[in-house]
Amino acid sequence: MKIDHIAIWTHDLEKTKKFYLKYFGAKCSDKYINIEKNFSSYFLSFEEGNTRMELMHNPYIMEFLGNHASSLGLTHLSISVGDRKRVDKLTEQLRSDGYNIVSEARITGDGYYESVIEDSEWNRIEITE
Repeated sequence: MKIDHIAIWTHDLEKTKKFYLKYFGAKCSDKYINIEKNFSSYFLSFEEGNTRMELMHNPYIMEFLGNHASSLGLTHLSISVGDRKRVDKLTEQLRSDGYNIVSEARITGDGYYESVIEDSEWNRIEITE
């Protein structure tokens, strides 16, 4: 078994897509649009591995989700960039571009070298080696 993809609801689909393309080198599918459901999405893929990310949008998302709009969900997404220098460099680039750095690069108790940032939709992203 494997995880095929992780899906994230977005307020600004295009801005979120651009974030992952610019900072993590994601490749993007063509935009999927379902006019009947007022839904659109992109699938993003990354250099290594087969797991994908689906960015989804519906302008009425809060109404659509109803009582589940503030439910517990994804805590963070971890993206491996290959080595410690790339973690440091990307963290500094994101800081310079105005993104919130939640946690500076460090070795965690479970042995990861990581920083934690917030993406364009305030989702927490662990940048790991």
